[in-house]
Amino acid sequence: MSLQEILSNHVKQAVQKAYNLNIDTVEFQATRKEFAGDITVVIFPMLRFIKGNPVQIGETVGNYLVEHVTEVKAFNVVKGFLNIEINDVYFMRFFNESLKDETFGFSAINKNEKAVMVEYSSPNTNKPLHLGHVRNNLLGYSVAEILKASGKKVYKTQIINDRGIHICKSMLAWKRFGNGETPESTGLKGDKLVGNYYVKFDQEYKKEIESLISKGQSAEEAKKNAPILLEAQNMLLKWEAGDEETVALWKKMNGWVYDGFDITYKNLGVDFDTLYYESDTYLLGKEFVEEGLKTGVFEEAEDGSVWCDLTEDGLDKKIVQRADGTAVYMTQDIGTAIQRIKDFPDVGGMVYTVGNEQDYHFQVLFLILKKLGFDWAKNLYHLSYGMVDLPSGKMKSREGTVVDADDLIDDMAKTAGEISEELGKLDGYSETEKQALYKTIGLGALKYYILKVDPKKRILFDPKESIDFQGNTGPFIQYTYARIQSIIRKANFDYSNPNSAIVERPLHSKEKELLKQLQLFPEVIQNAATQHSPALVANYTYELVKTFNSFYQNVSILGADNELDKIFRVQLSNKVALTIKNAFSVLGIQVPERM
Repeated sequence: MSLQEILSNHVKQAVQKAYNLNIDTVEFQATRKEFAGDITVVIFPMLRFIKGNPVQIGETVGNYLVEHVTEVKAFNVVKGFLNIEINDVYFMRFFNESLKDETFGFSAINKNEKAVMVEYSSPNTNKPLHLGHVRNNLLGYSVAEILKASGKKVYKTQIINDRGIHICKSMLAWKRFGNGETPESTGLKGDKLVGNYYVKFDQEYKKEIESLISKGQSAEEAKKNAPILLEAQNMLLKWEAGDEETVALWKKMNGWVYDGFDITYKNLGVDFDTLYYESDTYLLGKEFVEEGLKTGVFEEAEDGSVWCDLTEDGLDKKIVQRADGTAVYMTQDIGTAIQRIKDFPDVGGMVYTVGNEQDYHFQVLFLILKKLGFDWAKNLYHLSYGMVDLPSGKMKSREGTVVDADDLIDDMAKTAGEISEELGKLDGYSETEKQALYKTIGLGALKYYILKVDPKKRILFDPKESIDFQGNTGPFIQYTYARIQSIIRKANFDYSNPNSAIVERPLHSKEKELLKQLQLFPEVIQNAATQHSPALVANYTYELVKTFNSFYQNVSILGADNELDKIFRVQLSNKVALTIKNAFSVLGIQVPERM
């Protein structure tokens, strides 16, 4: 039972005994640094139930806690805040218990709970992954890992957008201008090669538009009538009709892209349990249009198109089937969601990692699935995130101005190397060791910089700023972990087993601050899972590291005066290191043993 749970029960008992009233919840917050105390009960919300002076109520509750709760040492009341001091023995007992737990903060999978499917990445197969995809992948992967750590079974998935006019644009440009070149003949990753032809299509398309305008067509007419676009549209029709040559080209070029994606995913450190392809799912959902018409969820217009009227829910009318009987994206997403539950019957909810420009789409999707009567629809969540900008401005794939994910990963490692060399931190490392460490630092910097920000916020990504060995950065935290490993390597005595005598020793204030911070980790994991926010874990880890560094600077560890202090402080340092490692593991970040 957590400290908050223990205190909450006793505060409720205190109120019941003193005022003969029952309160539902007790509000806690961290005690402000200028006051004595380890945790604070906020009295003001109680005034809805108890008539009286908040200071007097605080005094009454505080006296009850001191008398009845062994963990409570003393209290003070400041206005409507009851600041509670906790006995050192409580923190030491917590610490000894946590020492036995290698996965401290993580919960075992609850087999009685439904699994969660987390979708992320879901790229188009006409271009390589870029910085925007990087944020998507890092968020989706981390949320999946956090949900696992909170005790849920998780399936990681993506739906690969492998069909449509944008795919045909790359195919047509390669067919016209590629001269048969391949990833092998060019030395390019397959996704990069195909992406180059997507850019080539756009260049040729613009030339043709200019030519048509010069011949008297309006800009709008020219955009519709450009021969290269008409040919791409015809290629899509051929693909949908199963034309042998078109399908063979589609398979070949998509194969190149998948090989390229696999390399990027490996370099980025993300993975998937199952894959879906739009070419398999784009016809799904039509049977549920018929079902929805029967049950009144959908209605047919005069022209034969089918709509869902969501105006009573504060939204608008949404088309789910065109007049010619073809499906729209919404229909496909309805069918795909239902298919996933059929494929994985133990799944009871899904998380969609998609940019915030699709907020409305997911509002509509989730509402339609609820109206169709699917109970699991109440457990659908859109992990909406803001775009990633660069100091140089916005990225555009078709113009070739994106930041390629592979190039970004390489550049981060290179920048990490330059800064490390400047700081002179790597004396005695072999070149192989240096290169591996640069990649660990560079990737850690990239991931941390992106994940420490609330997903909903837009990010201005500055690579140099992210690789800083001071402040709220990945390298700063990695360096602290490596510093602790150095302490542990120098400890030439057995500190491995908890010692009952340690429980009784008084705590230094810096030790107590560190224990209080450690104790929060399980709660942080649960909150991060509930809120689908890796930022909570990232910023908790930074606070833990700051607290450790304050402890390190103020308390002698290996030079402590007595054996008990030395043993305890090495144990405490080791626990901090393990917690950093566990916290970073759910963010997908590695920690170096030396740095």
